[in-house]
Amino acid sequence: MSTGLLVLAAALWGAAAGAVLPRAAYRFSAPSGEPWLGECPGGHPVRGWLGPASCRDCADRGYGPRTIPLALATAAVCAALAAATGTRPEIGVWLLLAPVGVLLTVVDFRVRRLPDPLTLPFAAAALALLGLTALVPEHAGQWTTTLLGSLALGGGYFVLFLVNPAGMGFGDVKLALGAGAVLGWYGWPTVMLGTFAGFLLGALYGLTLILTRRATRKTAIPFGPFLITGALLGLLTGAYAA
Repeated sequence: MSTGLLVLAAALWGAAAGAVLPRAAYRFSAPSGEPWLGECPGGHPVRGWLGPASCRDCADRGYGPRTIPLALATAAVCAALAAATGTRPEIGVWLLLAPVGVLLTVVDFRVRRLPDPLTLPFAAAALALLGLTALVPEHAGQWTTTLLGSLALGGGYFVLFLVNPAGMGFGDVKLALGAGAVLGWYGWPTVMLGTFAGFLLGALYGLTLILTRRATRKTAIPFGPFLITGALLGLLTGAYAA
């Protein structure tokens, strides 16, 4: 398959996967300590986890994230990963993990929560799938640095959590395990680049909120989206350079 066809196929996959994320994004958007949402704002039961966030029994049927923006965002992420990775076997792993990253980004922005049913399986899947990919010819990464990257980034975030638990949630620590695994596939420079990019983006976002007077220095912001975006930027760079 040519790279152009791969990018198109990845975009179509991303669009299809993103189109079924809104309901999960809504249900997972419960404040910390509260159970996952099982009803729409009108009080009607929400059945299942995949599909649009809409209710046939409500006058205003839409109640959660819109389908088209999520589909377009996931399609763009998957297409970018395919363009950077090409036909190397690890592209299958990136395309499977990308929708979960988009879902985590949306949920954390909505309620500042990174659900364990997403972060922990994300890390486990990254380690397991990349371990299998390392057995396939023509791969461009190393599973050893995948494992070590996961431990290093997760450990680093854990230290930050212990130092300042008000500024770093434990969900970020769990997410860092998966991000470190993904970044570690292409080596330590990719781990460092992705980590730095995440902190830089988070700092710029916080500074923008302060300058526009929508937040103060003590305002907590969701860091998961910037951790994920930084990991994506590092991954794209590592894939292009591999």
